Amino acid sequence: MYENELKALKKAGRFRERKIYDVRLDDLASNDYLGLSRNKKQFKKAVKLVNEYTTVSSKASMLVNGYHPIHRIFEKTMAEYNGFEEGLVVGSGFLANMALIEALVRKGDMLFMDEEYHASGVMASKLLGEQVVTFKHNDVDDLREKLEKYPAKRQIIAVEGVYSMSGDLCEKTIFYLANEVKAIMIVDEAHSAGVLGKELLGIFEYYGLAINERHIKMGTLGKAYGSYGAYILASKNVISFLENRAKPIIYSTAPSVFDTALALVNLEHIRKNAAKYTRKILERQKIVSKQLGIPCQSLIVPMEMPNNEQTLFVQKGLMEQGYLVGAIRQPTVEKPIMRVILNLGVSTQKIRHVLALISHNTIQ
Repeated sequence: MYENELKALKKAGRFRERKIYDVRLDDLASNDYLGLSRNKKQFKKAVKLVNEYTTVSSKASMLVNGYHPIHRIFEKTMAEYNGFEEGLVVGSGFLANMALIEALVRKGDMLFMDEEYHASGVMASKLLGEQVVTFKHNDVDDLREKLEKYPAKRQIIAVEGVYSMSGDLCEKTIFYLANEVKAIMIVDEAHSAGVLGKELLGIFEYYGLAINERHIKMGTLGKAYGSYGAYILASKNVISFLENRAKPIIYSTAPSVFDTALALVNLEHIRKNAAKYTRKILERQKIVSKQLGIPCQSLIVPMEMPNNEQTLFVQKGLMEQGYLVGAIRQPTVEKPIMRVILNLGVSTQKIRHVLALISHNTIQ
């Protein structure tokens, strides 16, 4: 069953499978931006926190009896730090995007989505039919033209703080335009929270933007925050509406209590060590700019490859050198890339080495 489809994927160099990689490889593939996945001290803090409570698992959906005090503490802390009225913890970033887009776009509304928005948002948008308009990546002029062309009861714009494959930052002018036309903004900060801003709070802080009632921020806990799950930050009304209408929230078991606890202790840890982490981030970005001659504002470096075969060949060669780097192929990206994550847990010397190795194997 599905033999022909699998053969076609293999022939095209697009076949994928789960692998358990050698733990000794330097990890420049995952989204563990700050290297917290190996921090056992933080893990033990989370264990201690959970042990303070009688109930240690979720048990049910949050609207039945799965809502735990740790969930609430995390939500309030995250909302307060980011300047939002209210927070909502969610099972995953995929579910958060599904919840937001499926629930918030009502009759008479229009959704305007960046063409490079995450697959979870794209999938959710398929439920909306003709209520979705895609605009050119980071193109504020194209967005303005389409906002004017498609008036609606509510206009909702969906962007990412940092785009997961390109490492691009959302253009600041898009935030200004959204404010000008009074549009609601969904900002996916999965790859910008914990990376951008003086306190590493993400794109809003990085640009110095004042939060208003039309701003909605969502992000994951499985990247810079070194855990698993997601969150949504918004006005009290928006969060209350999601509690009542968002199916992934209503019908999913509440997020893991332990993972939320781990995210909470890591959030506090990042806040206390923001200056140290920021220095390390800037150091790695400067290496990329100097060595590759390209600007780098995030911790994602895409290096375009000539074809899928070469991409997999380079990945294998890097593993033989002790490095794990993502070999990203279609349909995730249009053209294959080696996606280098400037993991703060990997030395700058090794990052220079990896960039040099990939550059040597890239055909311009």
